[in-house]
Amino acid sequence: MPLRAHHAFAAEYDRDKPITLTGPMTKLEWTNPHARIYIDVKDDKGEVVNWDFELGPPNGLMRRGWNRNSLKPGMVVTIEGFLSKTNPRGANARAVKLPDGRQVFAGSSFDTGAAEEPSSK
Repeated sequence: MPLRAHHAFAAEYDRDKPITLTGPMTKLEWTNPHARIYIDVKDDKGEVVNWDFELGPPNGLMRRGWNRNSLKPGMVVTIEGFLSKTNPRGANARAVKLPDGRQVFAGSSFDTGAAEEPSSK
């Protein structure tokens, strides 16, 4: 059975290439070893492109108040993170800004965890 190796942040993402994107969430995958959030973003040509952001592991997110229903498809979020070294439409999420303006912990291996928890307000 094939195994997927778990690598350090620096092996997959470039800390020197920060990115901030805003768009409606299309899907939240609650899977191990990392949850993932997908958002639609308009590119330079005005075409909608779906971006894939890696979050922390579900267990870590749950300890921070997240659950698989914390974000709903269509919610417009702003995600700060770092670009993938291999996926042109992928990044590691550092923080997720919710529609109400709260910024929440994304559970990234780079993240300090200083942002609010989704259910804290």
